[in-house]
Formats: sequence, C-alpha cells, structure tokens
Amino acid sequence: MRRGVFGGSFDPVHLGHITVVEAAAKALDLDVVNVIPAFRQPFKPLPLAPPKDRLAMLQLAVGNSPRLVVDARELERGGTSYTIDTLEDLRATFPDDALTLLIGADSADALPTWRSARRLRELASIAVLTRPGAKAPSNDLVDCVVPVPAVDVSATDLRNRVGRGEAITGLVTTSVEAYIGDHGLYRLAKD
Repeated sequence: MRRGVFGGSFDPVHLGHITVVEAAAKALDLDVVNVIPAFRQPFKPLPLAPPKDRLAMLQLAVGNSPRLVVDARELERGGTSYTIDTLEDLRATFPDDALTLLIGADSADALPTWRSARRLRELASIAVLTRPGAKAPSNDLVDCVVPVPAVDVSATDLRNRVGRGEAITGLVTTSVEAYIGDHGLYRLAKD
C-alpha cells in the first residue's frame, strides 16, 4: 500500500489543509494518508486548543474521505512530536507500506535541522507541497515537489477571526465551525 503521512498542529484544521492533502494524495497516487495531529511541534508555540478538541475537529473535517485517515498516535504519545519517532512507529505498524512524508514548502527549508533528518529518508520518501508561484525547495532530502492548489487561509488568521467575533464560514467545514462555536474555542485568541 502507498501511504502518505501529513502532520501538523491543526489548531484549527481548515479547508486549506484538506484541499492540499487531498490534491497531494491524488497527484502521488497514494492509497491512504494518515493525517496526524501533533501533541506539540518542536518549532512552533503550544497549540491553543487542547489535544482532544484538535483531534475531534480533524475527525469532523476529514469526515468520510476515502483516502484520509485521522491518526492520533502523536497525541497519545504526548511530549514533543518528532517526525522521526512517528515514521519509526508507522514503519513498525505498516512494515510493507511505501511511506511518503508530505510537508509544506515552508518546512522544507528547515528539513536538514529536523531530528535525525537523514534517517527520515530511510523510512519514507519526502514530497514537498508547493503552491503556485512558490519557490520549490532545493534540498537533497526532498524526493519530489508536488504542486497543490493555493488556499488563502491560515490557522493563525482563523484563531484571530474567532477571537474578534468574526465569521469563519467557508474557511473551515461547517462541522468544524460548529464545533469551535459549541466548545468556545479561540474566543480570546489574539496571536
């Protein structure tokens, strides 16, 4: 099986995440993509929403997608979420699958500084997702560059909009929008 791996804080998950990962899955002919929320990313501040809420929103956003599977292994492991640990775990769980790590172009430049960066390539091929007009990274750890649609939305912007009482309709799924409202998430978010 051809298995993609797509991680992030998903604080909150938005339509950009889903659009990009589905486009990459199609372009790379992946059978499934494990979408993995990080407990805590090493290069970003702590997420504002608790892990259980980020997981629930991700499950709502993915819905019944035939290729996307929400994978809670990093939340269950706790601590700092290092990609190498997740890939090692996935390799043990799915020893016969061909793994492809999907990362954004913004992350690709820092890839050589990731924990055990060279070992990542032993466990998975690395595909960098680039938006139209974005500079493709030149990095010997990258196996391929995959153009994906540009979606003008960020989690920071969404948190700020909710914090200001503005609508986020059309930027997240209706189920995620309802979840954020029902659970009072990001109301005081001011990044």
